[in-house]
Amino acid sequence: MTEDLRELTARLNFTWLDSLPSPEEAGELARRVPISFARKSAMTPVKTAGGLLHVLTSRPLDHHALNDLERIFGLPVQILVASPILVTEFINRAYEISSGDTSELMSEVEAPNLESLAQELETSIDLLDTDEEAPIVRLLNSLMQQAIKDKASDIHIEPYADSLAVRMRVDGILYTVLKPPKRIQPQIISRVKIMAGLDIAEKRLPQDGRISLKAAGREIDVRVSTIPTSFGERVVMRLLDKSRNLLVMDQLGLSEKNLHEMKRILTLANGIVLVTGPTGSGKTTTLYTLLGAINTEQKNVITVEDPVEYQMSGIGQMQVNSNIGLTFAGGLRAILRQDPDVIMVGEIRDQETASIAVQASLTGHLVFSTLHTNDSAGALTRLVDIGVEPFLIASSLEAVLAQRLVRVLCTHCREETSLKAAEAKSLGALLGAKREGAAVYKSVGCPRCMNSGYRGRTGISEFLQITDAIRSLIIKEADSNQIMARAVADGMKTLRTDGMEKMLAGITTIDEVLRVTDENPGEEIV
Repeated sequence: MTEDLRELTARLNFTWLDSLPSPEEAGELARRVPISFARKSAMTPVKTAGGLLHVLTSRPLDHHALNDLERIFGLPVQILVASPILVTEFINRAYEISSGDTSELMSEVEAPNLESLAQELETSIDLLDTDEEAPIVRLLNSLMQQAIKDKASDIHIEPYADSLAVRMRVDGILYTVLKPPKRIQPQIISRVKIMAGLDIAEKRLPQDGRISLKAAGREIDVRVSTIPTSFGERVVMRLLDKSRNLLVMDQLGLSEKNLHEMKRILTLANGIVLVTGPTGSGKTTTLYTLLGAINTEQKNVITVEDPVEYQMSGIGQMQVNSNIGLTFAGGLRAILRQDPDVIMVGEIRDQETASIAVQASLTGHLVFSTLHTNDSAGALTRLVDIGVEPFLIASSLEAVLAQRLVRVLCTHCREETSLKAAEAKSLGALLGAKREGAAVYKSVGCPRCMNSGYRGRTGISEFLQITDAIRSLIIKEADSNQIMARAVADGMKTLRTDGMEKMLAGITTIDEVLRVTDENPGEEIV
């Protein structure tokens, strides 16, 4: 079909596109054309130039639709042709950009209308297609559209004594995006609870629910949590884009040396690999990436998670359900009867889970899991605190990857500057050489990065390999400072050192690195 369309385009002397044009200007033009028209006709405006309206389509002979666009814009049409798949993708991107700002809807929020709020959102309908007029419904739809467009991970609805705030977490930082009138708080909370299938009458207990929806052709899974507070229920919605492609190992932010060592460890037949860090540090993404790299037809890979965040083809994924007694330990015990080669445990929380994971590694399985510790060495002492014998840790553990996420400088507005003397002194202690006056970049801010100066995130990490010297310290029950000092002496780069190297490379700033890291033994920060 694509070849026939390409041949038709050549005969009609139209322009054929093999890649998508920029959707930035198209977002403004799309406001004047209903998305239902664009999708039905497979046609959308791209830009205006030279007194012509450039239109992208996979149906260049649809003269009725082309005439409609000429009348809407009052300009003759210049036809650009692409495959149906590319046209659909461009329409989704353009209309995602054109979705309105939530602040525009606040003037339309009228007195409470509980019956209209009770109409449940059809999760099979694309949010960009919905034409629901109830102001509260439109407000929440617009909030979610904006969150998806800005790649927010969370939406917070926070009640206070005399105000209501809506904040979004973008690249790990919370931003206030809206302050609706306090009087509509009950209606907003009720609408969210209806969408998530929660009990709207129960306001004294925490509740958890889920919303499945679509926006711009993308499937979005929203986990909803409510808790009672002194001024009403507080809601947090975590957004998970199911259509987002998983990372490959080269995108984890690992240094060349650490990437090489991690790939080597993935070839092992048995052992435990731990990923550590606080909530929101990208541990789950890293685990999925490692599983994706190791997942082959010759291996049986099974996971037990809470919850299952990404569906991975070729991998058996089990979700923890404490209501029926399915815990990490119980799930892990059952997995061992499924003849696995590779096992992933979402988190090691207790002695039972840790002990089964250790036994699994000692009986020929490669085990991946996470721990909540501040650094890599802390994972070893944490396992001892849980109740695992030191000699078992030394025998089974292969590596610990501690990581954080730092914001990446926006390449459109970053500015070059020189390293200050105090910063250079810090780098001297970390990297072995003073670099006063070295060229680095600072954040500025522009519309493309929401004036934050940053766009996107990358990982910084420290990769602790369990060498014979480290095993000896584990058996002697050395504390985490001793283990860390030995690892650094053997060449391990700490989180802060890895972060500073990314700062010198122009990827991030020193402020970002200091924000997400703690001092480690041997480091000097001024």
